[in-house]
This record gives sequence, structure tokens and C-alpha cells, in this order.
Amino acid sequence: MPVESAQRIASAVTPAVMVSACGLIALGLDNQAARMANRLRELTREFRDPSRPTERQPMLAEQIRVLGRRHQLYATALLLNYAALLAFVVTSLLYLAQGVVALPSAAPIVAFTIGVVLLGAMALFVLSSLRLARSALLLEQNRTLRPREA
Repeated sequence: MPVESAQRIASAVTPAVMVSACGLIALGLDNQAARMANRLRELTREFRDPSRPTERQPMLAEQIRVLGRRHQLYATALLLNYAALLAFVVTSLLYLAQGVVALPSAAPIVAFTIGVVLLGAMALFVLSSLRLARSALLLEQNRTLRPREA
């Protein structure tokens, strides 16, 4: 195998590793988004239950708002992750296509860079969701620990 072909294959494999990493991240994000959706359904059912004490309604409404925002952040992070995955697949295709079609040498590097930027943006959305997770827990904790009013 000519050296140039081996280098082209090696260059195409690096983004493939990133594709695998994106796949693993997608599994985790999808799991988190599903957990948020299930928890939102549970809270909504509790909020609508007429047998529940009405003093709990404001806290439930706030938790529903926070968890809805968290779900939105996870869903956006998942979309960014899949977009990064696509960028890494395109990077591999561009590296391989350079042997067949005249492409600018920077094209695969640009595609790879876009993938990395998308992963960075995804991480920011996940971090924002984690921050909101603490807010939801504090709502419940403060309500639980607050002395009952006589």
C-alpha cells in the first residue's frame, strides 16, 4: 500500500473514533432526556391530582418549569452531539475523497473543527442542565425542611 494511501486511511480513522465517542455520549444524553420526560409526566400528574394538598402546587409548578427547561437543554445537547457526529463522518469522507476528487486540503480540517466546536457547545448545554438539576433539588429540599406552619 502506498504511503499516501496509508496516511489518508489513518487520517480518516481519527474522526471515526470521534464518531464512536459521539455515539456513547448520545446514549447517555438520550437516557437523561428520557428520565427528564418521565419525571415531568409524574410531576404533571401530581400537579393535576385533585387529592393533593394545594400548598404543594406552587412548588410543583416551579419544579415542572425547571425540569422542562432541563429536558430542553438535554434535547439541544443531543442535537448538537448528532450534528458533531455528522461532522466527523463528513471529515472521514472528505479525507477519503481527497484521493479521488480534487478537494481543498483544509476541507477535512474544517469539518473536524466544526465537530469539535459542536461537542463544546453540547458540553455547555449539559453543564447548564446540571446547574438546573441543583435548583430542582433545592426546591424540594427547602419545602421538605421548612417547618410546618401551624
